[in-house]
Amino acid sequence: MSDFSPAPGLRPWQRTAAGAGLLAGDGGVAATIFAEMSALATRTGALNLGQGFPDEDGPAAVLDAARDAIAAGVNQYPPGIGAPVLRAAIADHQRRWYGLDVDPDREVLVTAGATEALAATILALVDTGDEVVTFEPWYDAYGALVARAGGVHRTVPLRFPDWRPDHDALRAAVTDRTRVILVNSPHNPTGAVLDADTLALVVELAARHDAIIVTDEVYEHLTFGVRHTPIATLPGAWERTVSISSGGKTFSTTGWKIGWVTGPAALVTSVLAVKQYLTYVNGAPFQPAIAVGLGLPDAFFADTASALRAKRDVLAAGLEAAGFAVSLPGAGYFVVADAAPLGYADGTELCRELPDRAGVVGVPVTAFVHPDRRAAYASLVRFAFCKRREVLDEAAERLTRLAAR
Repeated sequence: MSDFSPAPGLRPWQRTAAGAGLLAGDGGVAATIFAEMSALATRTGALNLGQGFPDEDGPAAVLDAARDAIAAGVNQYPPGIGAPVLRAAIADHQRRWYGLDVDPDREVLVTAGATEALAATILALVDTGDEVVTFEPWYDAYGALVARAGGVHRTVPLRFPDWRPDHDALRAAVTDRTRVILVNSPHNPTGAVLDADTLALVVELAARHDAIIVTDEVYEHLTFGVRHTPIATLPGAWERTVSISSGGKTFSTTGWKIGWVTGPAALVTSVLAVKQYLTYVNGAPFQPAIAVGLGLPDAFFADTASALRAKRDVLAAGLEAAGFAVSLPGAGYFVVADAAPLGYADGTELCRELPDRAGVVGVPVTAFVHPDRRAAYASLVRFAFCKRREVLDEAAERLTRLAAR
């Protein structure tokens, strides 16, 4: 278990950078590893498997719906809580897939992607000194947002290669000082899908310590052989759970930034109180388009996950052939590989060499952990497989250059 709270005396923006591990020694903001690796990819012409965005467009029906909405004049402010057609589609989606009855007028809030939903939720619920528990590694926004809110970030480690949390460590992390348990499943960067016993324990601990559960479920439809179970469906969970998702990953429209919050009306109203002073509203013509996407047939969702699984297998096989030890993800966009068998104890060093050595870019997993925990993840590298099949085939071929090292 690890705790992190920024040093006293920092400005709010410095706290935010420190929470994400980006506060430089001179008090400025260091460049993210994503920016560094993307610049390397541009300079060297390497294949960029560092960032998690697809290089193919989403379904034609969704793209056409956006064009139609623009042509029809849907270009001004939508309602502050989101366009009625999208809120209805989100409610229908929750009922269709999970059996959750959600009121589209009181229990749904449309946001500027899942990241704004997370920001508004944490800023709404976390006060100075409140503790927020997440698993580690964690999506980099979590640490930044908790720090900006003045909270204390407590983490429970997930370990390569199976990424299963120790339940005793989770019990020790959640106390009466815990305000929020933030659960990301399916998980970024590891691709883990948390098991039923872990989800049930989260609910049990939240009830025991009167904490709020916040879930990040953006990869909910991109699972491989295991079904996603929202925590909000578990007994005793709905009344204390804020569920967050988005359309970007499912429909390959990450640049549209259409996300949402669902949960009890009182919690959604709390989030809205902050959200309305962040973006206010966003993406007017994209909201009805995502509504179309949410209504697509079951076959679309199954085929999308199946195609992504095949891409995962191509990249994982290439990494194994190159000499990496690979943790095969159960969901998401990423595969984590251990470079130690190749003789690299430092994944950051390898990532800086990879563009020239093999023409491929990844990112070190240490970018997703606090500084005091990095030694346990030092040799691990994350690669994205949400790319065209020919790109992944080429990446797998290039990675074989490492085997001859």
